[in-house]
Amino acid sequence: MVVFAGQGDPRRSLSLLWRADAPPPARGGPGPKPRLSVDAIVAAAVALADEEGMGALSMRAVGERLGRTAMALYTYVPGKSELLDLMYDAVHAELPSAYPESDDWRTALTAWAGEVLEFYVRHPWVLQVSQARPVLGPHEYAGLDTLVALLRTTGLEAGVLRRLVGTVFPYLRGSAQAVADARLAAAATGSSDEEWWAARSAALLELVPDFAERFPAMSRLEAEGPVEPYPAAGPEGAEALPYLEREARETFRVGLGVLLDGIEAARARRP
Repeated sequence: MVVFAGQGDPRRSLSLLWRADAPPPARGGPGPKPRLSVDAIVAAAVALADEEGMGALSMRAVGERLGRTAMALYTYVPGKSELLDLMYDAVHAELPSAYPESDDWRTALTAWAGEVLEFYVRHPWVLQVSQARPVLGPHEYAGLDTLVALLRTTGLEAGVLRRLVGTVFPYLRGSAQAVADARLAAAATGSSDEEWWAARSAALLELVPDFAERFPAMSRLEAEGPVEPYPAAGPEGAEALPYLEREARETFRVGLGVLLDGIEAARARRP
């Protein structure tokens, strides 16, 4: 499911994102109900999306988490479209906004990319928000500004840097989507990665005995040996990761290295 941000009223949405207008007074009264605020509503919505996915998001569901009706939320957030913008921008505050100044651009970019990957994995619903319509919030801009600052240390010209920004973020989102899907696969299908592959591999070999002849390039690649294992220093350790997630993370690591090699080659071609 792809969701497009920026669907609410432009003036109201941007005002909320940048907190340009004074927030409405907190509404409280007798009893234990918490006072409402934009931040409280956004935090509840983020928690809901993290736990149950984007499909569970509604003003009513968020209100129930806060012990209020959906109507009580509209004083602070006009609707679901504006809420989505606020949620998306709010979680981007988790991204690091600065790295120590250093000539080692490759180490800095590698560290940044790893942190962005983990951010997307923590909030997989963010990957459903299309990049075609950016939210234009302060935290989204801060994350973009950090990447631009890191890329500028490569010394490449502005035109190339613009295209690199458009290359790096889609690569990270695609890698994170693979990790997120790997985590959901077992629960969604009812079988582990190993069980799923074992059952289908056996059936495939039986039903397609000439597989190697029909697909020689793939078969040769498989026969040339196993891929390099995921490093034990990974976020959860190599042995703790299910097969599909381990493969997705290793693919991210190797692909990122090749992408950075390309940046290095572009630097070497500079006049």
